Amino acid sequence: MADRPKPIVLVSTPWPFYSRPSIQLGALKAYLKSRFPNLQIKALHLYLKVAERIGYKLYHEISERTWPAESIYAALLFPERINEIKKFFYREAKNNAVLQKTDFDALTAEIKEVSDNMIKSIDWGKFGLAGFSICLCQLTSSLYFIRKIKKTFPNLRIVTGGSIFTGDTIYQLLETFSEIDHVVSGEGELPVAELIRYLMESDGNSKTPSIPGLVSRNGSNIIGDVSFNQIKDLTSLPSPDYDDYFDLLKTFRPDKTFFPTLCAEISRGCWWKSIRKSGKQKGCAFCNLNLQWDNYRKKDAGQVASEIDYLTKRYKTLSVAFMDNLVPLRESKEIFSGLHKLGKDLRLFAEIRANTSYEVLKLMRLAGVEDVQIGIEALSTRLLKKFNKGTTCIKNLEVMKHCEELGIADISNLILCFPGSDIMDVKETLRALDFAFPFRPLRVVNFWLGLGSPAWENRHASGLTAVVNHPNYAALFPPDVFQSITFMIQSFKMDRVYQKKLWQPVQKKVKTWEKSYAELHRGISNSPILSFRDGGDFLIIRQKRPGADPLTHRVNGIYRNIYLFCRTNRSLKRIIADFPQIGEDRIIKFLKLMGSKRLIYEENNRYLSLAIKVSPLRKEQRQ
Repeated sequence: MADRPKPIVLVSTPWPFYSRPSIQLGALKAYLKSRFPNLQIKALHLYLKVAERIGYKLYHEISERTWPAESIYAALLFPERINEIKKFFYREAKNNAVLQKTDFDALTAEIKEVSDNMIKSIDWGKFGLAGFSICLCQLTSSLYFIRKIKKTFPNLRIVTGGSIFTGDTIYQLLETFSEIDHVVSGEGELPVAELIRYLMESDGNSKTPSIPGLVSRNGSNIIGDVSFNQIKDLTSLPSPDYDDYFDLLKTFRPDKTFFPTLCAEISRGCWWKSIRKSGKQKGCAFCNLNLQWDNYRKKDAGQVASEIDYLTKRYKTLSVAFMDNLVPLRESKEIFSGLHKLGKDLRLFAEIRANTSYEVLKLMRLAGVEDVQIGIEALSTRLLKKFNKGTTCIKNLEVMKHCEELGIADISNLILCFPGSDIMDVKETLRALDFAFPFRPLRVVNFWLGLGSPAWENRHASGLTAVVNHPNYAALFPPDVFQSITFMIQSFKMDRVYQKKLWQPVQKKVKTWEKSYAELHRGISNSPILSFRDGGDFLIIRQKRPGADPLTHRVNGIYRNIYLFCRTNRSLKRIIADFPQIGEDRIIKFLKLMGSKRLIYEENNRYLSLAIKVSPLRKEQRQ
């Protein structure tokens, strides 16, 4: 068998973004090819075929929403529950016009047809192992494919892994779904490679040995623990292999083809979470995105540039999304300088921290970064402390301003209804929103409790009681399954009515912000809402207003210098020290005047100028 090993197949089911090849499959395939050069490996991006069949617009609307996405394959997986699941689908889709108009019965019938046809078109019996990557929105679809495949090919070994598996959930999944033979704990390269080596060196019928990072079914027993077995040095990883995705895309009609966004990774884990502070939680209180990794690892800057150069050459596309939960801050200058030196018109996306400097953001923009998601989450320093974010409101406003100036679209979140938030948090947020008005609006999301997050681990300290599976899972799964598995999204008891009422003014104000921002960016000029022109010894600041003519302000002499000095947030002490010639009283009077006009933001005796300079790097903002 070692001379002629059976091929293996890696599978990703709906509902990832259809316009991106799966980095989980691409990275794993490339690694396994490097370890086993004679092994045939097929990567099936089944979600892309489903998207092509039902239409990209409808697929996108479904993939953006966890519960409607999971409900579709739940109806196929448990047809006896279809009426209950159908009601659930429409309830969860109530605020989406596209999904509300969708015929659920026709949709599930169409998806069943395309899914079953894909299953029938593949000779699963030729494979020695099938690996399923299961992340958010992929649980019911993966279980459907696994169950259908296993029914016809009972001897095919099934291994699963992904971000939804952590701790005891791994054991529960194996105990509940007999079709699954192995579950990876953490990242998959080393455990899957060891499993393949065992299959190549044995007859495949003997009991599976204990493999670090792998929990396995051995007859009626389940062996293995949930410890990690991960690659220590990411520089040893080859570039992802996306050939199968692009080969599938080439088979589509011309009107169904598009230019995909390539997925790449600079790092794994979260360096903020890996910082240990005595007596304090690690990482953001609400986050459970890094449970599949132990500590933070990153690639070399030169390797990142080389990999992006290789991927864009091979696949002839220039859009790249970095899938890191957080790009490395210290190495960012070198990384994005290297990408800029490639001389390619890249379009990049990355997730970054709020304390990313203007200098780094400028390098990112030069390299081709057009979209970022920043760990903002709140515009209240009191609330940010409860989140354990390690930032402040003034820093958040500063990075939002810098992105606005550089033409980088900031698609960050504003979390409402966090347990323990109070009226002071709301008041701080409402005040900050008045000053955030010139910048791209944040996206409002209500807090949800993630399994394994610090808030979940310390739920009693967070004031949460009766922590259980989210009741929506009860609509998707039969009672015995619902009661057997601890799912990723959890429910809890707190005064929800109070929290919802508490944050209602913020929700209303954000809607006004969204409307005003769109209105003021309408038209040919699409100029910034709050900007300045520099006259050398004076500034002219232009302040656009909804439904009214713009205001203009002139700032002369040394006050012009102070305003420019505060483009990075500065302490009052530092401002006074750098401008001793005019005296403390005059400085404070000027700063208060600028604050009353919402041209400068003040927090705890720190000051930030809000007007932006129209940079040559800035392009027209997208609506």
